[in-house]
Amino acid sequence: MNLKIFATVFLLFCFGFTKQAFALNQHDLEQLKATKTCIRCDLSSGDLSRLDLSGANLREANLSRTNLSLANLSNADLTNANLSSAVLNATNLNNASLTGANLTAASLQNADLTFAGLIGANLQGANLTGAKLLLTNFRGANFQLTILPTGVVTSNKSYGWALEHPSRTDCNNFNTEKNIAGTTCSGE
Repeated sequence: MNLKIFATVFLLFCFGFTKQAFALNQHDLEQLKATKTCIRCDLSSGDLSRLDLSGANLREANLSRTNLSLANLSNADLTNANLSSAVLNATNLNNASLTGANLTAASLQNADLTFAGLIGANLQGANLTGAKLLLTNFRGANFQLTILPTGVVTSNKSYGWALEHPSRTDCNNFNTEKNIAGTTCSGE
């Protein structure tokens, strides 16, 4: 009987800590609302939909699984932020910096990414259906299995211009055409 009580208390104790470990940090949320600055903060699994966070500094913030639908993040700094599985539907990301951001499996349907910088961002499995991409910088971004604004799904193989391409030391197939300067690794 005592073993059952102990096991029940232990499980409830563990579940209590698990919930706290994966929940939004209320202090970080209050700081963000008051100052629009929350560097390296934990806002994961929170509901930040419809908030005006224009110009906010969210560098290296954990925004995984966060709902940011219809939020205004124009001119925001989301450099190296974790936005994996975040919902950014119809979010204004005009002129936002998402350099190095993790947007794996994020939903950006109908988001405005005009003039946004996603240099080296990970968009693997992201949904960009209907997104506005006017002069958006995707240099070095990973687009594996990404749904593009037109609904086309990209390949699961890395692209030659992405940061994910194989190194030259791993390549045994070299392009031997004489018109190409230098030696380039040719795909399979």
